[in-house]
Amino acid sequence: MKKKLFSTVMILGTLALAACDSITTEDQANNGSSSNNQETVEIDLLGAAADEKDLNILRDQLTRNGFEVNVNQQPDYASYRAQRDAGNFDVSIASWTTVTGNPDYAVRSIFTSDGDSRVIEPNTEIDELINQAAAQTEGEYTETYNQLENELVTENAYIAGLYNSLKAQAFDKDLINPDSVNLYKSRAFAWDPVSFNDEAMNDSETLVLTQMESDLTSLDPIKGNDSSINQLNTNMYVRLVNLTEDDQVTSDASLSYNHAIAEGNSDYYFILRDDINFASVEDGQAVDTGERVGADDVVYSLDRASDPESVPDQRTYSLHEYINEVSVVDDLSELETAELADGNTTVKEALEAGLDTPINSLVTDKTQADSATGNYQVVKLTTTEPFPQVLNYLAHQSAGIVSEQQVESVNTYDIDNYNVDTDIAYGDQRAVTEGDTYDNHLYASGPYIMIAKNDYEATFQKNPAYMTDTENAANIENITVRFIGDMDSALSALRSGEVHLLYGLSETQYEVVEGEENLELQTGDSNAVSYLIINTMNEDRKTAGSVDLRKAIVHSINQEDFIQSYDGQKKKAFSPVSPLVDTGNELEANADLVQDHLSKYLEQAE
Repeated sequence: MKKKLFSTVMILGTLALAACDSITTEDQANNGSSSNNQETVEIDLLGAAADEKDLNILRDQLTRNGFEVNVNQQPDYASYRAQRDAGNFDVSIASWTTVTGNPDYAVRSIFTSDGDSRVIEPNTEIDELINQAAAQTEGEYTETYNQLENELVTENAYIAGLYNSLKAQAFDKDLINPDSVNLYKSRAFAWDPVSFNDEAMNDSETLVLTQMESDLTSLDPIKGNDSSINQLNTNMYVRLVNLTEDDQVTSDASLSYNHAIAEGNSDYYFILRDDINFASVEDGQAVDTGERVGADDVVYSLDRASDPESVPDQRTYSLHEYINEVSVVDDLSELETAELADGNTTVKEALEAGLDTPINSLVTDKTQADSATGNYQVVKLTTTEPFPQVLNYLAHQSAGIVSEQQVESVNTYDIDNYNVDTDIAYGDQRAVTEGDTYDNHLYASGPYIMIAKNDYEATFQKNPAYMTDTENAANIENITVRFIGDMDSALSALRSGEVHLLYGLSETQYEVVEGEENLELQTGDSNAVSYLIINTMNEDRKTAGSVDLRKAIVHSINQEDFIQSYDGQKKKAFSPVSPLVDTGNELEANADLVQDHLSKYLEQAE
């Protein structure tokens, strides 16, 4: 059922931006605050310097509704997180981007009682709803996420959405073929489809991209999940499945020809390609190792991804904890008898769909796989419980396939006595950094491999044994990723031709790009949501002990103010789920409800 926080406040006239970016309606400008003469309530509002506009808007909205707001604006993100982690706030601006394209990622880590990024007090009903939705298919879970959102926002007022941002990138269309550049809602930018307009340049010229961070968490897929490595690892390691531009799970350009979900939503099958070898680096060049990427590497990679103790500082276990077992299928009759979840056909028929040669036999030795003769490898993944959204996590860079042989040859340290200062693990950036530590040990299963990096840039070269002679082979031979920490500087580099494509522009940069004849701006929906955390984690905070106070805060928020302040380049969001599932929930300001809940809070406080 569609539920709304119904508004009784009409915005009259045009919203005016003051010097401090605050927004006031004409009615409020003429008649003062919308609050009555009720006693004001003091609250602390936390944000970072980058949130200055949003902090000003929130401050003014809350002030108009009877709050006395103390703004705590921290100079950088690290300082902000220190304050937030310490619980030094009543209300805090936060953001969340669902990089896997599925709603479970949007809620599990931050809202479950055992979530590793939890921002609300433990709540068993919310836990149950999240787990219920996880076991459902896309056609079933909309109502469950509707209920979840209402528990989060309407009933408990733990959080409140502010807006959903767009995603944007710009490139030199005189140099790069616009038809080869994709803008993905969730997936990190894929390099392999990109081509110069003059295709002869693909072999001779270097494509120059950017990213802000130069300090790389790790080039081992399971040891990082942040903006320093997401784009890099996405392009260095192939996965069992991918995400399309609009977040649909696909086998296209992945390690599998096809995938299938068996009846019960707990068993998942993948039929593997046989035309990808690992690449390594010799004498500064990418070379074919001769080692095929096969089922044993898939089993090894996903076993270590689902094991929190597989490596020191395993940072992506929460994405893969639903994996129970990964195995190589050797009995063809299993595929012939297993039915699809939709009951329309068998797993074997689904895996064979579109193949030039049907399945004649299954092999466990990857060197014996030969799709031309119908000898295939099939991997089966079983989840701990029904969980269709596991496929989205398998499309994430942390599920990238690594070489068991190579990783084990590098990770010879004792895990219990691992010393980050002296032990260089697989994927450590020190192994690819120019200088005395350079000893490139990477084995890439994806379309590119990193050759080297320094403080200014990282260089990549095409994997010479990645789906060669297919439409999925990478087009451009050499790619350089420049490390430019400031987005305005990165835009200047794009305009001057030093950089060819800029990923992740802000709304304030759109007009600049549109003013350049040679540049093309691409914009689209994203899964990035800005929202408020209302403190229930620190019991010393007044918000922790009063749902009425929290509801008064939620009903004070007018999302139209934010959208207009960003010139319409934002969308409404009820929660981090909003960009992923159309639950029908909307947040609307209601000054009368604010006063009602504030009155109840003050009565209880006396």
